[in-house]
Amino acid sequence: MKKFDVTALGELLIDFTDNGKSAQGNTLFEANPGGAPCNVLAMLNKCGHPTAFIGKVGKDIFGLKLKSTLEEVGINTSNLIVDENARTTLAFVQTFEDGDRDFSFFRNPGADMLLTAQEVDEELIKDSRIFHFGTLSMTHDGVREATKRAIAVAKESGAVISFDPNLRPPLWNSLEDAKVQVAYGLGQCDVLKISDNEIQWFTGEEDFDAGTAKLRKEYDIPLILLSMGRDGSRAYYKDLKVEAAPFLQESTIETTGAGDTFGGSCLHYILKYGLDDLDESRLKEMLTFANAAASIVTTRKGALRVMPEIEEVESFIQSRN
Repeated sequence: MKKFDVTALGELLIDFTDNGKSAQGNTLFEANPGGAPCNVLAMLNKCGHPTAFIGKVGKDIFGLKLKSTLEEVGINTSNLIVDENARTTLAFVQTFEDGDRDFSFFRNPGADMLLTAQEVDEELIKDSRIFHFGTLSMTHDGVREATKRAIAVAKESGAVISFDPNLRPPLWNSLEDAKVQVAYGLGQCDVLKISDNEIQWFTGEEDFDAGTAKLRKEYDIPLILLSMGRDGSRAYYKDLKVEAAPFLQESTIETTGAGDTFGGSCLHYILKYGLDDLDESRLKEMLTFANAAASIVTTRKGALRVMPEIEEVESFIQSRN
């Protein structure tokens, strides 16, 4: 029996989220704890799963706040390193009228980039059923080596490997560099969560089915989960393609963390049913729950501290039915 259901490695940062105007007409930013891997873990914690995080923050007001926030939401921080000589990564998020957003990162370097392979707690990974990662921990050599080492340990221990490219173009020297690292992740994972624009960018295919077919042919990924924003989501598994409609809301504020909420919700169902025995009914159940949870998060500022409980998601689905 493994101690943790999911361990994730990657970035932990402050999302300074656009929060209106001051009396002087200046933009106000709210300091929200964030970072895609921990958003995923926060949703899993709400679903009752023990989780752990591997990463690095600076020993500054932001890093210490982030560590206490993870502990507050129940994520194990035994391998969260607080570096006295680094500064915590910051992201400023500008929100547009349709709820979409643009990012400006302060990360040259940021503490999350400075994690080394020697600092990864391999026993923590061996004690986990699923290992989750993205590409923000693959933008620079040192943390890339740490990520690849963690993946290797996870595979050796029989963990399911979950990957979300989470493409953020400003953080790469070039999109060609990004493509190389995304390709590496695709070659390692059992579960891929990818967005509509990411699959089009990587495969060059406008049609999602064609793009997915190209990925499956080259990388043989057992389960591909495609998030399509306002158009819902799809799951591609064996010979099945299952689609679920979105839960659109008039009260949407922003979409930060929605994809992570979707991804964490899907991992909850993989933990519940396993990766070998999924069928159309279970995939539909998974996507419907994940779409609903993501929809709820779009009505809240930030993500990590505002993930919905299972009962809230189920009640929301029933209210829409």
